Amino acid sequence: MEKSSRRKPEKTSTRKVLDIPAARKSVVLGVTASIAAYKSAELASLLVKQGHEIFVVMTHEAAEFISPLTLQTLSKNPVTMSFFDEKESWRPGHIDLADRAQLLLIAPATAHIIAEFAQGLAGHPLAAIALATRAPILIAPAMNGKMWAHPATQENVEKLKARGVEFIGPEEGMLACGYEGIGRLWKVNEIAFRAEFLLSRHDKLIA
Repeated sequence: MEKSSRRKPEKTSTRKVLDIPAARKSVVLGVTASIAAYKSAELASLLVKQGHEIFVVMTHEAAEFISPLTLQTLSKNPVTMSFFDEKESWRPGHIDLADRAQLLLIAPATAHIIAEFAQGLAGHPLAAIALATRAPILIAPAMNGKMWAHPATQENVEKLKARGVEFIGPEEGMLACGYEGIGRLWKVNEIAFRAEFLLSRHDKLIA
């Protein structure tokens, strides 16, 4: 009787990507004075639903577009607007947030805040956090198309990109100022998705 020529399949070593369940992450959400500021409420809500702890930091001017109470309610944390809000302990609150943050997300970001970040100014808590944090920074611009296209703004964007800051948007469409062009805040759900990617990209192990 002839021996069977069939061989048992050899075991091969395969590499598997293991998804490690993401832990609760701390996100500092910066909100600046754009008409798109109202969309930060939806963004804060999405990030909370994704299981993250959200700390909102607003510029004073942003409060003209959306109430701090709205964002406090959605984030379930106090909203920081001034250095003088920081009275809970001896440690400056903006430094505590800078250290705690695992992502600094500014949405919407005006031309003004982008210029402040590029120049390293720290005249209010949001700008100071941007200087002090070592967390990834994601900026979602929203402004008039001519302001976005201005050489000064583009130079500031390139400076920040060279330092490792990431940008998402803006997109093209009808703007609040009546012009049509590039300047609209990127889609909120896609901003949240990008934020999730930045938070979780170190949570994957290749085995």
